[in-house]
Amino acid sequence: MNEKAFWIAFNQVPGIGPVRLAALIDVCGSVEAAWKAPIQRLKEAGLDRRSLESLLAMRRSLDLDAAWQRVVQSGVRVYTWDDDDYPENLRQVPLSPPVIFAQGELVEEDRLAVALVGTRQASAYGREVARGLARELAHNGITVVSGLALGIDATAHEAALEAGGRTIAVLGSGVDQIYPAKNRKMALAMIQQGGLISEYPLGTRPEANNFPPRNRIISGLSLAIVVVEAGQRSGALITAKFAAEQGRDVFAVPGSILQPSSAGCNALIQDGALPLLSINDLLEQLHLERVSVQREARQTIAADPTERLLLAHLSSEPVHLDEIVRLSAMPAAQVNGLLAMMELKGLVRQSGSMRYIKG
Repeated sequence: MNEKAFWIAFNQVPGIGPVRLAALIDVCGSVEAAWKAPIQRLKEAGLDRRSLESLLAMRRSLDLDAAWQRVVQSGVRVYTWDDDDYPENLRQVPLSPPVIFAQGELVEEDRLAVALVGTRQASAYGREVARGLARELAHNGITVVSGLALGIDATAHEAALEAGGRTIAVLGSGVDQIYPAKNRKMALAMIQQGGLISEYPLGTRPEANNFPPRNRIISGLSLAIVVVEAGQRSGALITAKFAAEQGRDVFAVPGSILQPSSAGCNALIQDGALPLLSINDLLEQLHLERVSVQREARQTIAADPTERLLLAHLSSEPVHLDEIVRLSAMPAAQVNGLLAMMELKGLVRQSGSMRYIKG
């Protein structure tokens, strides 16, 4: 039995989300052991009566082999907390989904991602801004993330595709239930230049309650979010709230104070969001001005196997050069040379004097 079958099994148990699943794995040792654990061990993990009953009922009724074969036959990829290729940006946020399903493939380059979100009732102004931002992000090698909704979302995805860039849509349904149907053709094209992802099992219909939670994934995948155009009650403001809680930069495009469709953006700016007046505001804030140069360097300069060894000792927390030398057990001169080359490629960057973090 593929271990991912147990992950997708837990994904279908009502009442067992990231917190409870993490507790189960901590107590039982693995997701498979948690699925097979006796009742007493499940209680030790802190499951309440309702969650325990839901889990036991699912264990009795779910055909694990059939559930896994359905995923395999659909061609859908499954990423779990245990996978090295689980999106790193998403892994770092609280309550990241234990399982995500994907049509298409998530790649290392997608860690450089920005979310463009906004109203479904987009004005000509909003659509033009979204189109221009998505095009420029694509030209700079930055993945565009959004929610596939009509309006700003669809415009952003479409412009990124047209510019030859990567774009990812986070769905409020299973990835086999594309919604809205009007965007189906575009969604299928996105599978070749990014993908469709969801935390919901295959077959899940697009219900209203599914959409607010998926917004935390849109922001979690991204280094920053841009609210292009939004009224005071727009769902894009929920994404902005999640982004702020996750420590992401929140940008808002200012609009006319006479236009209700810009009221949400203007209010965000009033509350401290960064006003976005040009793509350069975004690139400079995120230190992404050199992404295209770095990509060219990665393509033209041969990879050095020792680069991976250094990366193993780096994270989002700054590490002093002397500590990198000690951990890697390499000569200081070699480490210095490698770090300089890796910085050129965008694999690492300096964060303070002689301190480095992953790029």
